[in-house]
Amino acid sequence: MAATDLDDGTFTAALADAPMAIVDFHAGWCGPCIMFKPKFKRISGDYPHVSFFMVDGEKAPEARKTVQIDNLPFFAVYRDGQLLEGLSTANEEAFRAFVEKHFGTAP
Repeated sequence: MAATDLDDGTFTAALADAPMAIVDFHAGWCGPCIMFKPKFKRISGDYPHVSFFMVDGEKAPEARKTVQIDNLPFFAVYRDGQLLEGLSTANEEAFRAFVEKHFGTAP
């Protein structure tokens, strides 16, 4: 499944419509975020049962307020619109382990 960009106007509705979702909170000035973005998009194809979303925290301040970001990039896991857990990492293996901890591997 492709990763979809969200903003303050689409954030809440998209998460409500996605039983399982992971959101990449990033910023345009963040080097590790820029480097991880292609990996995030590629990895999204490995988990078709999960919705992958991207939010530029500087352009979506209301969405950003829904999580406590300690470092970027920051990934938040949602189930039925409810935040479960967040993780700051730019390591692909750690990110995959985080996704699989919550959603398993592709069916």
